[in-house]
Amino acid sequence: MPMQDPSVTPATPWTPSRRRLLWSGALGAAALGTLSPGPASAGTSRAGTTGHGPVRGPFTLGVASGDPLPDRVVLWTRLAPEPLAEDGSGGMPNRPVPVHWEISEDETFRRIVARGMELARPEEAHSVHVDASGLQPRTTYFYRFRTGAELSPVGRTKTAPRPTDRLDRFSFAFASCQNYPAGFYTAYRHLAAEDLDLVAFLGDYLYTGDGQGTIGRGYVPVREVQTLPDYRVRLAQVKSDADLQAAHAAFPWLMTFDDHEVANNWAGTDVDPNVPVDEFLARRAAGFQAYYEHMPVRRAQRPSGADIQFYRRLTFGDLVDFYLLDTRQYRSDQVGPARRYEPGRTMLGDVQEKWLTDALAGPTARWNVLAQQVVFSQRDFTVGPEQGFNDDSWDNYPIARDRLRDQLARAGNPVVLTGDVHMNYVSDITADFDDPTAAVVGTELVGTSISSGGDSDPNAAGDARQLAENPHLKFINRERGYVRNVVTPAGWTADFRTVDYVSRPGAPVRTRASFRIDDGRPGARRV
Repeated sequence: MPMQDPSVTPATPWTPSRRRLLWSGALGAAALGTLSPGPASAGTSRAGTTGHGPVRGPFTLGVASGDPLPDRVVLWTRLAPEPLAEDGSGGMPNRPVPVHWEISEDETFRRIVARGMELARPEEAHSVHVDASGLQPRTTYFYRFRTGAELSPVGRTKTAPRPTDRLDRFSFAFASCQNYPAGFYTAYRHLAAEDLDLVAFLGDYLYTGDGQGTIGRGYVPVREVQTLPDYRVRLAQVKSDADLQAAHAAFPWLMTFDDHEVANNWAGTDVDPNVPVDEFLARRAAGFQAYYEHMPVRRAQRPSGADIQFYRRLTFGDLVDFYLLDTRQYRSDQVGPARRYEPGRTMLGDVQEKWLTDALAGPTARWNVLAQQVVFSQRDFTVGPEQGFNDDSWDNYPIARDRLRDQLARAGNPVVLTGDVHMNYVSDITADFDDPTAAVVGTELVGTSISSGGDSDPNAAGDARQLAENPHLKFINRERGYVRNVVTPAGWTADFRTVDYVSRPGAPVRTRASFRIDDGRPGARRV
């Protein structure tokens, strides 16, 4: 099929006028003097100090928004003048710091519609999660923060339509897997230039290893991260990337996590048979705490020790329901092939699974979207009658998958979104993956990584064999990028947007393939 939409120049993302804009209204120039005066440098403004001077250059990690509702949206930033400070403090003093915020209908901030103040506290790494309410549905807004005389970059966000609103079009992208040393985040620069309502991130926002890569973006600290300060530094390093910041500033995001936000391939309370459960739970608590501190999510998602409530539903008019799933915290441990079918094995846990099946059985939007982490469709990697599967995917939990597949078959227009494997796939979800004639009940779209895996061969030798062994698979591609989606009442179009390389900056973006799902007709076809 001919290549579509080749790009020959780097994208130009949305960028507002930034620090030239003056703070306006009641929180104007006079208010700039309301915080404690006195000189202080970022270099001396460490956690544990008692200084009360203003913080200089604190908005190094940018701004973000997320989880939009019809009347509200979460606004995020973190104060970190020294984001890579080894103690995880971001170079901030050990005291609360007032952070003012405002939302405007225009990016010059002449039409302010909401403003307020939050305290950025050291126990939450001086992060701020504003649940800004009183907004109009389906409306684009601009937002920014101020502490002392320091202004943040401006972000752009958009509220959701009401659940009863008729929606003719909804556009979003989904992405995953951004290993910092493995490649540049060029794909985000292109994503920020797209015409989108939303971005969904499906996990592996950071990696916990000590890899240094070969492109000059080695991880800090140079060790496997285990402690809260380590996780804070690692997340700050990732969020310092300018292309990632541009994508966060351009659209609201829906966040989910996979394994690498805590540790590779963890499952429930297990990560390694040689690691005691209490030791791993302490590490999980640290990972969850730092993750929450760096994400645009509500306080309902704030962790309690080693537990975090992250599965949730967001509705966009009468068109799209997103069910954001947690496939890590409640799953049974991975097992060998002989034990895959043991009774009681679960991916979602009883409570989350009941929440999801009850929601799918009730009133829903036209399109029902499962935004989750690991591959749902069967992938048999062994040629011939023998079968070989990835034990970290739904293939290791076939009974739980069958239950959910049957529920999806009864729901309207189910689409499963997946990350994790650093490859693009399109798959029919069938009533029996081992029967090529089985009915198609839904579609899975698997998005490749932003950078994980580095440069890759788009025509790897094993892909043709994998397609032959799994006739429900319609497409495989190993390049880096993201998936752009346009959803209407009549159908869903998914464009697999890829970049040619990530080992150096500046790669162009192209649409490697496009697939169409028609309303009321499960399954995807290439267009």
